[in-house]
Amino acid sequence: MTEQKKGFDRLVEIMRRLRAPGGCPWDAEQSHESLKRYLIEEAYEVIEAIDRNDPDHLKEELGDLMLQPVFHAAIAEEKGEFTMDDVLEAINDKLVRRHPHVFGEQRVKTAAEQVENWERIKKGEKGEGRESALSGVPPQLPALMKAQKISEKAARVGFDWSDVDQVFAKVLEELHEFEETMVDGDQERMEAELGDLLFAIVNLGRFLRLNPEEALRKTIERFVRRFSHIEESLRAKGVHMKEATLEEMEGLWKEAKGLEKEAF
Repeated sequence: MTEQKKGFDRLVEIMRRLRAPGGCPWDAEQSHESLKRYLIEEAYEVIEAIDRNDPDHLKEELGDLMLQPVFHAAIAEEKGEFTMDDVLEAINDKLVRRHPHVFGEQRVKTAAEQVENWERIKKGEKGEGRESALSGVPPQLPALMKAQKISEKAARVGFDWSDVDQVFAKVLEELHEFEETMVDGDQERMEAELGDLLFAIVNLGRFLRLNPEEALRKTIERFVRRFSHIEESLRAKGVHMKEATLEEMEGLWKEAKGLEKEAF
């Protein structure tokens, strides 16, 4: 047994002990439902560690994330539903089945071919032959990520533009339609047209192999950094943000952008 296997077995046993009588009251009270928020939070903390390029932080956050499936498996085991071994066996079998070009005789030349192959095998496993081509997208996904997944699935069955110029034209068309609803002042129509515009932008990102969720997240991070620079600069001058002029704040914003460019 490898050291890694020992470490994983120890984690499973620790979780069982925490859930057992005389263990931790908080851990014992948790359910699949109550743990949902932590699964999402831990996943985003892993992403943060990756973005920071911090191996020590990444190691810690991966451990926190790994705890979540172990926690859920412990709850399921208590109910007689499945064990952690069942979870591992299922994913091992799935990986072998869905990579016949690695574990079998099939040949795949490109990553795109493998994606198509994966989806074809998945549909066969789940009996999705009669379902919509858009099936299989989790409804709980963040909106931008969900839009990307749906547009990718639609594209796989031929519902797509021929080239990026057509996609860009669609973005401009939706922008114009949104502008028209702004003039009318109809909130319901504005919301609908804003959604259409965002969906068109997601498609543009897909065509250019850009991840819209990641792009927006990084833009938000840049905004926060630059806004913090404005706050700190004004604070150093003894000026409250509400007392500063828009021109003064705009100048500090540009200064922050300049500092970012120098850092690269």
